[in-house]
Amino acid sequence: MARIVVLGAGIGGVPMAYELKEVLAKEHQITIISDSPTFHFVPSNPWVPPKWRKPEDLKIELAPVMKKKGVEFIQKAATKVDPENSQIQMDDGSTVAYDYLVIATGPRLAFDEVPGLGPEGYTSSVCHVDHAALASKDWDAFMENPGPIVIGAVQGASCFGPAYEYLMILETELRKRKIREQVPMTFVTSEPYIGHLGLGGVGDTKGLLESALRDKTIKWVTNAKVDKIEDGMMYVTEVDDKGEDKTKYELPFKHAMMLPAFTGVDAVRNVDVDGLINPRGFVLVDKYQRNPTFKNIYSVGVCIALPPVEKTPLPVGTPKTGYMIESMVTATAHNIRDELAGKEPSDIPSLSALCLADLGDTGVAFLAVPQIPPRNTTWSSHGKWVHIAKICFEKYFMRKVRKGISEPFYERIVLKLMGVVRLK
Repeated sequence: MARIVVLGAGIGGVPMAYELKEVLAKEHQITIISDSPTFHFVPSNPWVPPKWRKPEDLKIELAPVMKKKGVEFIQKAATKVDPENSQIQMDDGSTVAYDYLVIATGPRLAFDEVPGLGPEGYTSSVCHVDHAALASKDWDAFMENPGPIVIGAVQGASCFGPAYEYLMILETELRKRKIREQVPMTFVTSEPYIGHLGLGGVGDTKGLLESALRDKTIKWVTNAKVDKIEDGMMYVTEVDDKGEDKTKYELPFKHAMMLPAFTGVDAVRNVDVDGLINPRGFVLVDKYQRNPTFKNIYSVGVCIALPPVEKTPLPVGTPKTGYMIESMVTATAHNIRDELAGKEPSDIPSLSALCLADLGDTGVAFLAVPQIPPRNTTWSSHGKWVHIAKICFEKYFMRKVRKGISEPFYERIVLKLMGVVRLK
């Protein structure tokens, strides 16, 4: 019997535990560790501040669903992965041993890298459902005294979609309340151009998103480095194509949300052995999602190391979208199964990007196969159908978690709904 431990219970970790349970023989023990008692559907966080969703709508208690699935659930915080001894140190002093480990922690939110950034500073966040709940309170205060809004992503960020979504969701809400004329809006991003998305653009995402911002009279600053944030004021430097300072901005705001850069979580980035992580604390993996140094460690999701798509004036990371994470999960489950059977890993994830960006009452969708160019398929579209589709996806994914369903969500459902030919 082997003990396979999944560290993290998010959009990568929960499907990972389910799929391992599905493909491995019953005698193997699957364990999932999380510092939270609940699963959170992160893609819907931008809907929380304007109260299009309640935080509890996006949470599922993990203990009962894991028990039903036959997965051991440990609700404790991991403090350090010990790859040399194949164990995880926990915050209560205990350890959890493993034969195989799948790191699926998601990222650490590096608010500390910009003075004044984040919920403990002067800006809101939609990276975590609890942050979104705090942003909802800030939004309530804003509605009593509306004024300028600044939304975007700082230098080093790799997840830009939620910033565009939050910007346009708030814009839609302001129009519904008939106070849009009271609220100047500015989008601030480290991307070299609108619609870059950390991917070098996909199809016409540049044109589609620029058009959406122009249509809603939203100003923007690209190649933007956020120097610091004070109460009600954001200090931004726009750089040129060489990364040298070009223009300084002082942007007043009554409400602001800026996505941070990511690092690996402390339990992984503080590991004091070579070969597990890169300098930012992201897990190094080969084409099979396996760590090259510690062969019994795999990793999936936002916590893995991926190179940037291209050189940009400011640091811009590569996003890991749901479709990509799903392919990592499937490949990892199959490769662990093969190793337990005495075979070498052979399953390689597709690492393609599929995104559905809700823009309030419309949306933008894109597909990149593979994610890093040159690509076999590049496609983008827009319309109200994207907004409706994202609502459907939320309901389906939540049902999938509650019911312990391990079928490929994006491969079988999303691509069919979009009318795109199934791609390997």
